[in-house]
Amino acid sequence: MPITPQNIVRHELISLPVRIVESTDPTQKGMHGKVTDETYNTLKIETKNKEVTAIKENCTFVFTLPDKTKVQVDGKLLVSRPEDRIKKKLPKW
Repeated sequence: MPITPQNIVRHELISLPVRIVESTDPTQKGMHGKVTDETYNTLKIETKNKEVTAIKENCTFVFTLPDKTKVQVDGKLLVSRPEDRIKKKLPKW
């Protein structure tokens, strides 16, 4: 199943380009790169010169899909193990 704006929350995020547009940590706001790993509470983002760990619950992300569509996602929707998030029933957002 291809990744779309409607199913991004229930899809694999690793290797997608991402930008942090809102964060409780002011040093992370505006940071961008590629998602390299995902845990229950965090996303690891590879930037040009380092790897940054962003806490999902504290951030709002903009993911760029393979077809160049940009999708904004509240990190609170992403909090769970990646394999469990696929099975979750989520409200339409």
